[in-house]
Amino acid sequence: MHIDRDLLIAWGARLKTYKKNEIVFNEGDEARCLYQIVEGVVRMYNINDSAGKEFTQHIFGHDNTFGEPAILIDEPYPAHAVCVTDAVIFHLPKENFLQILKEYPELHFRLTKLMALRVWEKSMTFKEVMSNTPSTRILGFLNSYRKKLKLEHNNRIPIPFTRQEIANFTGLRVETTIRTLNKLNENGQVEIINRKLFF
Repeated sequence: MHIDRDLLIAWGARLKTYKKNEIVFNEGDEARCLYQIVEGVVRMYNINDSAGKEFTQHIFGHDNTFGEPAILIDEPYPAHAVCVTDAVIFHLPKENFLQILKEYPELHFRLTKLMALRVWEKSMTFKEVMSNTPSTRILGFLNSYRKKLKLEHNNRIPIPFTRQEIANFTGLRVETTIRTLNKLNENGQVEIINRKLFF
């Protein structure tokens, strides 16, 4: 969901600059803010404590908001949020966000649609992870990343994720991810130049 920047500022939102790999919040932190990305990409993920394995829940890009579910149900954040790139992010206090939803019903409706979309996307991701080949999972992830950035498929772009991060999102082992990307490169579905991935 995108909230107009002037509206955010009028309701007390503040901009904060982050470096790549900087944490926005940790799993279990009290939900105090809604976040809206001005520049950059943020990844939300969980860690399996017993295995130490990460699983990426969602990737957020330009103009995306995140943190809404925890605010709406007054629960802690359910995952870690880390900047994949340098980023500039609006922080809107929880109370102000809730008041905006009361004052602007059209935003409330857009939020409801967004929550429904995210539930649907999670269902589709789970289906892919459970039933598809490694190449299908990886291509699904790469397509999803481009979609988040609202990019056309005309030109290939550099993918800012490591092989390990792609494995975390797709539920694959890093060795399987590397092997599959090499096959996709041979087939021309991705491009690897000097170890950098393009899609």
